[in-house]
Amino acid sequence: MSRDEVKTYYKGMGEREWLRLTSAEGEVEFEVTTRALKSFLRPGSAILDIGGGPGRYAIWLAGQGHTVTLADLSGELLEIARTKINEAGLTEKFSDIVEADATDLSRWPDASFNAVLSLGPFYHLPDASDREKAASEIVRVLKPGGLAFVAFMPVYTFLRRTLALPDERHHLTQPGWLNQLLENGHFTNEVPGRFNQGFGVHPFDIFPFFQRFGLTGLNLLGTDGIAAGLQDTLLDLKTADPTTYQAALDLVFQTAGDPSILGMSGHLLYTGHKAES
Repeated sequence: MSRDEVKTYYKGMGEREWLRLTSAEGEVEFEVTTRALKSFLRPGSAILDIGGGPGRYAIWLAGQGHTVTLADLSGELLEIARTKINEAGLTEKFSDIVEADATDLSRWPDASFNAVLSLGPFYHLPDASDREKAASEIVRVLKPGGLAFVAFMPVYTFLRRTLALPDERHHLTQPGWLNQLLENGHFTNEVPGRFNQGFGVHPFDIFPFFQRFGLTGLNLLGTDGIAAGLQDTLLDLKTADPTTYQAALDLVFQTAGDPSILGMSGHLLYTGHKAES
């Protein structure tokens, strides 16, 4: 998707995007992601959240005591973020809230941050050169010893969503469309108002990709893992049996790195480390 197409896709979706991580599917993703962040981040880190939209993760990070710079392509989403940040009383924990492109972080000097989150941009970058620019920029703005947290969507997630949507299933009968997705990770869709281009990854390609830019892979998790397709059941359980619900979330997190389930997770979370020098 072009930058303008991404902006158009998210136009008018601000509140929906804010609420996404409180939905049945989003709540599991948020729980696994925040547990992973908490396990790796050092106290009081300076963090760039690029593509952070309305600020759900940025606000959580600020609440944990980190200093956050929130950036996104969409000014509309950032306006929602400003409101939510103010409501949370966390304005002083934000260094900046600014429009920026994940492929061009030139407004920030080298070695500016202890950690960079990029939890949305990469699956909006079907062009390999754009993904390379985004990875290179993450590494550039990281301090030595810094951490990168990057989200992806697996190829099979795009296949599953296509199968689930009646007006998109015809793609499955088009060999060219299918080969393009399976071989290159390039997803296309002409249905108006939908995700019309994207990049799907094979999990085993992620560590080698970032290694080219100087990151050592520390972790790769499926952020819904064994709960994929069961999120509504889990949300019901949250009210009906909170103790079992917490035990289920613990199990989802404990098994989230199992290689046998990564490709069927809705999203993946990569954690990488920049060398100390």
